[in-house]
Amino acid sequence: MAEALAGKVALVAGATRGAGRAIAVQLGTAGATVYVTGRSTAGRPSEYHRPETVEETAALVTAAGGQGVAVVTDHLVPAQVEALVRRIEAEQGRLDVLVNDIWGGELLFEWDSAVWEHDLDNGLRLLRLAVETHAITSHYALPLLLRNPGGLVVEMTDGTAEYNRTRYRVSFFYDIAKSAVLRMAFALGHELGPRGATAVALTPGWLRSEMMLDHFGVTEDNWRDALEKVPHFCISETPSYVGRAVVALAADPQRARWNGGSLSSGQLAREYGFTDLDGSRPDAWRYMVEVQDPDRPADATGYR
Repeated sequence: MAEALAGKVALVAGATRGAGRAIAVQLGTAGATVYVTGRSTAGRPSEYHRPETVEETAALVTAAGGQGVAVVTDHLVPAQVEALVRRIEAEQGRLDVLVNDIWGGELLFEWDSAVWEHDLDNGLRLLRLAVETHAITSHYALPLLLRNPGGLVVEMTDGTAEYNRTRYRVSFFYDIAKSAVLRMAFALGHELGPRGATAVALTPGWLRSEMMLDHFGVTEDNWRDALEKVPHFCISETPSYVGRAVVALAADPQRARWNGGSLSSGQLAREYGFTDLDGSRPDAWRYMVEVQDPDRPADATGYR
C-alpha cells in the first residue's frame, strides 16, 4: 500500500496513542499527509498522565513516509475544532479522510456497575468525550471533506453492530457510548452517501495498545506471557492491524459499498488481504462469539 494515498489529506482525531496513533502511522506509510490531534503534548499531559504525546505521533507518521502534523486540540471545545479545520483548509485546501477516534474513557467507566451505582459525573463525562466530541468534529470537518468527491469518514468504536445489538457491553455508560458511535456511522452514511462520500463504523479486536500492554505487565515482544493470566488474550492484535484496515478502505475506489455499515479489522483483513504485523489475521469478533462467550477453552487456532 506504499504511496497508495500520496496526495491525500487525513485528520485522525484522537491520535495520541492506541488505535488512533497506529491509524495515523499507517496512513503515513501509504503516503498521506496526516493531521493528528490529542490533548497530551510535551510538558502538558492529559489526565491519563501517560508519556505519549501528539507530537510523537506526528513524528512517527513522518518517519513512516507521510507528513505528520500535530495540532493539540480538545475536541470538546468547538472553537478549537473549528480552528483546526480552518488550518487544514488553509494549508491543504482539502480533507480526504476523517477518522473520529476520540475516546478518553478508560479512567471513567466501571465494570458491571448499574447506572444508579456508577459515578454519575464520570459517566456523563464519558458520554461527552465519546459522543459529543465526534459530533463536534464532524460538524466542522465534513464541509471540507465534501469539497471533493470520494471522502471517507471512519467512526472508531468497540464491537460490531451485530455483536453489540444483543450483548451488554461493560456498563450502562460504556454501552451507550459505543452503540451511539455505531449509529453515528449509519446516520452519516445516510447524509454523506448522496453527496459522494462514505461513512463507516470500524472496530478493532482485543487491542494490544500501550495501556493494555502496561496493564498486563508485558511488551509487544513478550505479549504472550500475559496468556498465563488471561488466556483469551491469544486473539489480541496490534493497533497497526486496524490502521491497515483504514488504509485499505481509503485506497479502495469501491469503498462506497460499505457506506453506513459496521466493520471490523478481521473482516476487512479477509476482504483486502492485509495482515497484522506478525503476518496473522486475527478475527476477534468471530472468536468472541464462538470461543470466549460460550466459555470454551482459549484457543486461537483457526481464528488468526
